[in-house]
Amino acid sequence: MLIEVELPRLGESITEATILSFPKSVGEFVEEGETIVEIATDKVDSDIAAPCSGTITEILAAPDDVIPIGQCVLIIDDSTSPKVGNNKKRTTSSTKTASNTAKEKKSNTTTAKRKSTEPKLTNSDLGEATGSQEVFLSPLVLSMARSENLTMHELRRIRGTGTNGRIRKSDLHEYLKNRKYPLPEGTSNQSTAVQSSPFSNFQAPPVTVDPQSDRIEQMDRMRQMIAGHMVYSVQTAPHVTCYVEADLTTVMEWRNRVKEPFLKKHGFKFTLTPILLEAIVKAIQDYPMINVALKGKDIVFKKNINIGMAAAIPSGHLIVPVIHNADEKNLFGLAKDVNQLATKARTNQLDPADVQGGTFTLSNVGTFGSLTGTPIINQPQSAILATGIIKKRAEVMTYDGEDRIEIRQMMIMALSFDHRVIDGQLGGSFLRKVADYIEDFNPQRTI
Repeated sequence: MLIEVELPRLGESITEATILSFPKSVGEFVEEGETIVEIATDKVDSDIAAPCSGTITEILAAPDDVIPIGQCVLIIDDSTSPKVGNNKKRTTSSTKTASNTAKEKKSNTTTAKRKSTEPKLTNSDLGEATGSQEVFLSPLVLSMARSENLTMHELRRIRGTGTNGRIRKSDLHEYLKNRKYPLPEGTSNQSTAVQSSPFSNFQAPPVTVDPQSDRIEQMDRMRQMIAGHMVYSVQTAPHVTCYVEADLTTVMEWRNRVKEPFLKKHGFKFTLTPILLEAIVKAIQDYPMINVALKGKDIVFKKNINIGMAAAIPSGHLIVPVIHNADEKNLFGLAKDVNQLATKARTNQLDPADVQGGTFTLSNVGTFGSLTGTPIINQPQSAILATGIIKKRAEVMTYDGEDRIEIRQMMIMALSFDHRVIDGQLGGSFLRKVADYIEDFNPQRTI
């Protein structure tokens, strides 16, 4: 029998993946569990294992192809193995060889399969809540549109030359070649709108290169994905950033007292991150509107509190592993998860599930010595908190109505939030509450 190997579901927000390589070629034998496809998403790289032992008869994709979830990428003939797994099967008829059957299946059903898995680019996908109209795009065109940060309004202006007016790759290339500043949604007179915008004819200044002194290096794949997501987030969500200072003197004195016994007892370091996560979780429970996502014109209230934390990986890039159900964990549980995820990130062992499902993000820019930062929202979330370096400063403290100057350990925290769903009062109140929980930390607690 011929076994179809489909691109598996990799997470709730992942609809496609890029093929990196096929370690095996057509005609080669593979063992069950052996890597047969290497893929990449905007979150993490993954391997697809063979569901059974057998010989590869067809490879239906190529490196760098962008494939939607559920599409068949490879076919295995398992006639040499009794294990067929739970994948879809193809049976050969008495008048056709297995190869002919596979080819006929490919030609007759590929189009139908692509139609059923073809993603719909909606307003929430490209960030403009402008109505319920949907644009049907092929995976290739969808990928190109996202990489070029096209808005929904721009896509609606492209006249497709494909069947039923669908947009083809050539249509998109033609539009990009003559692309101007995007018009506001609902504009009916293009020329008038262009003339009224002072930036409509703006062209990015050229980058000059001195071949004698400058060096050109193409961005790697992950950096390109990060760049695309950052531009998309800024163009999608109107960012507002507010700041507070938090007094961490009590927290730091407590941590310095318990960190050595904790390391000896549990075998890993106790960092500041679990304390910050605990304060964030409590503040979200007080202000659940922070834990939302915007889908078109609908606000999605997230029941689970899944906190992402920015972590460095060996390549120098940052990735955001997620602590799921953080509200169900105590301080030790948070510390354990933080250590495990940070270790997996440093050793390139993160699984797709480790970076999926986040509802809020913490970014500790103080790790790099920064006083603070203005973080960019990790879409489709609605808020992100950046914590700066902890710095000793002289502060005025009031006791029983009297002011005194003391040396305190202070930290600036910055909250960026999506102003479409979170107003200034809510954002500021939430951030202040996080600081309050940190400052009210009980120095007598044990861990």
